[in-house]
Amino acid sequence: MARKTRRLSEDDKAVWEKTASTVTPMEKAPGLALPKAPRKRAEPKAKPTEPIKPFRLGQAAESQGSYLDAVPSLSDQFASAPVEMDRKAFQKLRRGKAEPEARIDLHGMTLAQAHPALTRFIGRANGNGLRLVLVITGKGKMKDRGGPIPERHGALRHQVPEWLKAMGGMVLQITPAHPKHGGTGAYYVYLRRRR
Repeated sequence: MARKTRRLSEDDKAVWEKTASTVTPMEKAPGLALPKAPRKRAEPKAKPTEPIKPFRLGQAAESQGSYLDAVPSLSDQFASAPVEMDRKAFQKLRRGKAEPEARIDLHGMTLAQAHPALTRFIGRANGNGLRLVLVITGKGKMKDRGGPIPERHGALRHQVPEWLKAMGGMVLQITPAHPKHGGTGAYYVYLRRRR
């Protein structure tokens, strides 16, 4: 709905001019100080953008640098973990000279399926007095959904060591397997002696 504009009559204009002539502007009134207008902040200068380098369709993109992760990588975690077992046996294990007495393959399982299977396997192996077992997780699929938060690949590969650490009463040492037993897609699990 359009608003009606009202015009001042001649009498209204005369009253306004008489009233306005009796008023002293605040800037000139004695003892009154107007608040200073806040200073405008200087706008940050825009950084000059680099020109886009010429490219061809289908050309491989340049590397954007290294991937930053707040959690240390699995290899860093295992390298910094103390050796709990006999050093000679540990060296033999790392060189691939020790043969696992039993193995479990968790390939293709979800986390919900793998956890109870692993728990049963470790419990049975410990109950049977086994010392060295092999847990095969696989390396995991590399998938990038393009989201703002980077995703780790290999959910089982990252979760299994945590589950094994939680079984501290039975597990003495966890270390990545030698390449002949699966390399980074498998773990040697050295169990404690039954008492």
